[in-house]
Amino acid sequence: MTLTFLVAYLFFNDGIQTVIVTSSTYGEKELGFETSVLIATILMVQFVAFGGALLFGSAANRYGAKATIMTGLVLWMTIVTVAFFLPRKNLVLFLLMGVLIGLVLGGTQALSRSFFSQLIPRGREAEYFSLYQAGERGTSWLGTLIFGLVHQWTDSYRPAVFALMVFFVVGIVLLSRVDVRRGIAEAGNQAPSVL
Repeated sequence: MTLTFLVAYLFFNDGIQTVIVTSSTYGEKELGFETSVLIATILMVQFVAFGGALLFGSAANRYGAKATIMTGLVLWMTIVTVAFFLPRKNLVLFLLMGVLIGLVLGGTQALSRSFFSQLIPRGREAEYFSLYQAGERGTSWLGTLIFGLVHQWTDSYRPAVFALMVFFVVGIVLLSRVDVRRGIAEAGNQAPSVL
């Protein structure tokens, strides 16, 4: 179960990282915003991400970490879909998109680490989190490759950003296969009251 979660994480996290890395290019080249708007939006996303982490933590306490992460992935799919249709130079919609990105960015990443820690045997945290980080770095080029290839084929950033949907779909499919109770038991940890 730990490995299944890790593979799911590698997919959906690559989608998340690619959205973050390419968002300024998308905002400038496709939506026509100036650098000052992009910098202000990036700063806003960082502040909102803190609140997103708190919000997702609260939701996980109520509905379980796995369900909350899956909800976050559905929101990421919504983000790339909305980005595809976002009109040029519409600042209000762009800023609202930034707020939504901040909420799910902080929430999905913080909760994913927390959830992964429940699937790790006690005393082996360094080993497992090293694998977590190595896997994350090792696959971080896939999303940008897909983004770049689709942009080359279509000469547009819109289908390129929409193509990132595949990472969230694969992540949800794999995450749905994680049996949380079994994974926590196999790791020798005590299951929280809400799974």
